Amino acid sequence: MTTVLYPGSFDPVHNGHVEIIDVAAGLFDKVVVAALRNPQKGEPMFDLAERSSMLCDSVAHLPNVEVVGFSKLVVEVATDVGADFIIKGLRAVSDFESEMHQAHMNLAISGVHSVFIPSATTHSFVASKLIREIARFGGDVTSMVPPPVAKRLAERFGS
Repeated sequence: MTTVLYPGSFDPVHNGHVEIIDVAAGLFDKVVVAALRNPQKGEPMFDLAERSSMLCDSVAHLPNVEVVGFSKLVVEVATDVGADFIIKGLRAVSDFESEMHQAHMNLAISGVHSVFIPSATTHSFVASKLIREIARFGGDVTSMVPPPVAKRLAERFGS
């Protein structure tokens, strides 16, 4: 059985993330999606429990997907869940450079290889940072996020 880890901030999860999870779920036996606390990204809009809950609701249709939350090194989570690979989504060429650096570092310290999955062009422009900004100012992001996330954003910002 092949297990993969898909780590990310998921603040909030959007349709591009769900697309990568869908693809991974079709390619591998088990996908563990790990919501993390990334101090480099500042204070999150949603806490770890909220992000994990939105992820669970957004991938409930995929029986081989499990969601966990963590605040430690990705490679430690990979070891904890028995991951054979780390999955990373790529939206654009600009993502490749930073993801490749992380992949090399993760391999060097853990021996776990990374697999890159490109997003469809329909989702390549979607980013959590932009979703947060649009939602904060009352914009409509319902076409870019799963329904459970749209509901949480509406509750948070009253839109």
